Amino acid sequence: MNMITHLWPLALGLSIVLLTGCSDGSDGVPAPPEPPPPVEPDYLPIAQPEVADPPDEGDLFLLSTTFDLADVGYRQREYFLSGEASAFSNLNELGSDGAWEAEPAGTANYRTRVVVYRPIDDGDFSGTVLVEWLNVTAGFDTGPSYGSGHVEMLRQGHVWVGVSAQRVGIEGSGTPVAPLHLKAVNPARYGSLEHPGDSYSYDMFSQAAQALREPADVDLLEGLQVEQMIALGESQSAGRLATYINAIHPLYNTFDGYMVHSRGDGSSPLSQEPETEIPTPESVLFREDLNVPVFNFQTETDVLLLGSINDRQPDSDRFRLWEVAGTAHGDYYSFIIGRQDTGVDPRFLLVEEANGIPGFLNCARPVNAGPMAWVFGAALRALDTWVRDGTAPPTGELLSVDDSGTAFLKDAQGNVLGGVRTPWVDAPVAVLSGEGQEGDRLCFLFGTTVLFDAAQMASLYVDQAGYEAAVADALDRALEGGFLLPEDAERIRAVAPLQWQSQVPGE
Repeated sequence: MNMITHLWPLALGLSIVLLTGCSDGSDGVPAPPEPPPPVEPDYLPIAQPEVADPPDEGDLFLLSTTFDLADVGYRQREYFLSGEASAFSNLNELGSDGAWEAEPAGTANYRTRVVVYRPIDDGDFSGTVLVEWLNVTAGFDTGPSYGSGHVEMLRQGHVWVGVSAQRVGIEGSGTPVAPLHLKAVNPARYGSLEHPGDSYSYDMFSQAAQALREPADVDLLEGLQVEQMIALGESQSAGRLATYINAIHPLYNTFDGYMVHSRGDGSSPLSQEPETEIPTPESVLFREDLNVPVFNFQTETDVLLLGSINDRQPDSDRFRLWEVAGTAHGDYYSFIIGRQDTGVDPRFLLVEEANGIPGFLNCARPVNAGPMAWVFGAALRALDTWVRDGTAPPTGELLSVDDSGTAFLKDAQGNVLGGVRTPWVDAPVAVLSGEGQEGDRLCFLFGTTVLFDAAQMASLYVDQAGYEAAVADALDRALEGGFLLPEDAERIRAVAPLQWQSQVPGE
């Protein structure tokens, strides 16, 4: 509320008192003028794409959770979107402050796909639609934010939508982890898809949002009414969202909030080959005049190895940054075991040693098995609440680094100091790191896990009861801080005895 509006009732009351004290009103204080109506920004319209069903040739393809969605009250459906998308050019210098001005440039035809996960029962819908910019780092579409946060998304009744916004997801790349781009997996189903290049991806993403919010002939949500729509993107998709927020959102006011998940330094180009190249700075902040919340969720890997320490900015009325201790950019839960998790079995929270993704990725050392998914669920809840009623998320401590900003400060066990804290690092059973390691080409993103042996566990906690008490104390602090969810606390407590018994057998 601005000062003029705040003082309006006082001014009005004073005017009434003065006027009623006059005999004939002819010499009274004139009534104050009506306050001017708020000025709405002149947003550009978003083109309405055509929506169609894909050919009846096999099933939709997306590496995702492996349980039957019906078991958790959901169903999935795939649609093709087509139309004419714009590229963009800049009107001012793209500075590190993110206060960019852009305008639509050339256009090109496209046809892409979206995947919708929605509650079977309309009454279970929360009103929130989460729209994820599918990640193509592996050479095909994946939804890593869904992979990390699906338990929270599904239990809340959110709709999740994955958008194939980039060319690689459709056409593939020269060095994929596996040849799983859409046209390779099922050419009969996906052969008609057409992507003109990633310069057009921003508008394609906007048009997917338009089809969700204001459906035309075909309703992607089959009658569900959007109350709020939040965009998500992880890793390279987070880089594209950063550019989208600074350059494209001010043109269209597309989303009600953004989850920028594990960004590196800088952001993606505004335009790129084969169109005119428009790079962005090496360091990029989120613009200060945002009208919607932006939540930046970061792991250890992102801060130093990927350089986001150069993009740190203070929390504000429209921005939150969480850096989470003991986490990696990719981890054991999100890419290995979590695909089977329906939110019930506590064994999905076990800290274990595994050297990669069977059949895809073999790393030299066990990958990180830290708390990323559980804190990410809390971040999703906090952002959803922030967008819904204006209650801002808690502020998280930054990860501790040395004076040079090139190395983490660590505790006696070897875990990083500072950051968002959980039982994984405050009642540790392992050294959990987001720093790089060797192996296949993406292993440097997966961090490491080094389990404590039985002697070290005993030296820290004495016995199982001591360990469970330490977990309970750390859990209470994280819950009080708002960095873990009450719905996950039961599983965190239940896994504690299992964790002790796996590391101190026979006690």
